[in-house]
Amino acid sequence: MARSWLFVPGDAERKLAKGLAGEADVLILDLEDSVAPANLPAARALVAAILREHAGPRLWVRINALASPHALADLVAVVPAAPAGILLPKADGGADVLRLGHYLSALEAAAGLPEGGIRIAVVATETPAALFALGSYAPPHDRLAALTWGAEDLATALGASANREADGRYAAPYQLARSLCLAGAAAAGVAPIDTVFTDFRDAAGLSREAAAARRAGFAGKLAIHPDQVGPINAAFTPDAAEIAHAERIVAAFAANPGLGTVGIDGRMIDMPHLKQARRLLAMAGRG
Repeated sequence: MARSWLFVPGDAERKLAKGLAGEADVLILDLEDSVAPANLPAARALVAAILREHAGPRLWVRINALASPHALADLVAVVPAAPAGILLPKADGGADVLRLGHYLSALEAAAGLPEGGIRIAVVATETPAALFALGSYAPPHDRLAALTWGAEDLATALGASANREADGRYAAPYQLARSLCLAGAAAAGVAPIDTVFTDFRDAAGLSREAAAARRAGFAGKLAIHPDQVGPINAAFTPDAAEIAHAERIVAAFAANPGLGTVGIDGRMIDMPHLKQARRLLAMAGRG
């Protein structure tokens, strides 16, 4: 399961090389916010070359929004190079995933690629309309792998001067967006990925936020700097004590197949705890 999703500007060859050498579970080769429109043709060519040279499940591409004049050109350039997935920004709901899926199917066929091989992840809270559509991703499109959320573009769209309070906590509209994204992903049965932590120099703050995201149910977190990858991977990797406890829960139910509740260390453990234990072991590669 992918824990760290690192954005890398699609027109920055040095940063792309550094990302490829790093430990991010997913590299998002970015053709949207980090690339000026005038640089898009060169960025598309560079991203396609990287995809062909380093093919594999790590390499995703963030295209421009479907409503922009750039999205189709992005797709035409990168789909023949077979990225593992496309990150769709500024989506308004599940209909955008269906539309993108049709584009991908046509371009895969034109390139001689297997249909359905390219997955989709969605930044699902960047427009006001999107907040009312988080339930529209269920049932999920066959390509849909993850939902994530964004607070920066949403703040701009809402006319806000900031998205966090003075103490660093997200303001109420962005807490709502985060919760709706988590619930929407769970309803669709896809991975919920937490948004970026913009202060890349604050490793302690990132670790706290990533740990809180994991406790809430997120499966990973976006990153904007290579130095953020280590803390994110650590936060979303179960430690030895967590793994041992989860294994005890699974073993207890396996030894008592007729019971819906078992006792461990003086606590009653039931089916929701068993599901949590299995999920944790899957995160740890033990499932």
